[in-house]
Amino acid sequence: MTTDGSKTPVRVTEDVVVAPRPVASNEPAVADEAGAAGDGRDVPMSTHGLSCYFGSHHVVEEVSLEFPANSVTALIGPSGCGKSTLIRALNRMHEVVPGASTTGEVRLHGADIYERGADPVAVRQAIGMVFQRPNPFPTKSIAENVLSGPRFLRMKLRRGERDDLVERTLRGAGLWNEVKDRLGAPAGGLSGGQQQRLCIARALSVEPDVLLMDEPCSALDPQSTSRIEDLIAELRSRLTIVIVTHNMQQAARVSDHTAFLTIENEGEPGRLVEFGATNAIFSAPKNSRTEAYISGRFG
Repeated sequence: MTTDGSKTPVRVTEDVVVAPRPVASNEPAVADEAGAAGDGRDVPMSTHGLSCYFGSHHVVEEVSLEFPANSVTALIGPSGCGKSTLIRALNRMHEVVPGASTTGEVRLHGADIYERGADPVAVRQAIGMVFQRPNPFPTKSIAENVLSGPRFLRMKLRRGERDDLVERTLRGAGLWNEVKDRLGAPAGGLSGGQQQRLCIARALSVEPDVLLMDEPCSALDPQSTSRIEDLIAELRSRLTIVIVTHNMQQAARVSDHTAFLTIENEGEPGRLVEFGATNAIFSAPKNSRTEAYISGRFG
């Protein structure tokens, strides 16, 4: 963050600022209800003609979306339409898979995170990720899990600062009161819901601007799911959140905006069908395919 309170752009080696590539003139328009460009809304992250591949297999085709600040955007659609691939492309996790690639842009505060020279580590610090199944370091302590991100980034913290960071982050993840008396205990001893909140705390410890969540409640019981949803509601006041979910009720409960993706025919890439304010998508979708999916007639 700069001294005037504005966001710092993604940087590359030797402190060179990444310059965004020009946007194609035939780029699909973003729905007005979702906060289209030019409406005065702060949009920290956006995609422009983003396509994803596994080798020669085209998985996601030219998705253009905007993710407004302090809001939750849900990605919905049938299995196999590329939702998880898309969300992993938003912080360059997709490219970790051998043979995987992308075309198009993902912009963070105006800078293309795929521009040559952009640092993937810096990108993943600014755009955190929580996966479908809780994945804490099970033999490391609860406190060590929280501190793993800052240590990986070689953030220099004094003991008191480390203690403050652990408490602040665990409070932010709604877990502090449950674990404050056993911070040295192995994280593997926590329940599934607690482990997932610990993973959220681990992502929050490096103070990201955006938090990606790939079906974060699919492996959890209803009570743990409710706690995660409450946490999402609290975090939206200071983060931009993108969540993949197969649960239509969950998408309606937690999100401000919804993007519906689908596949027309087997073997074709997933495509964005409709993007708008969640209440509009679920009450009066503009596309018949969206209405059919939400009403349960397919998918």
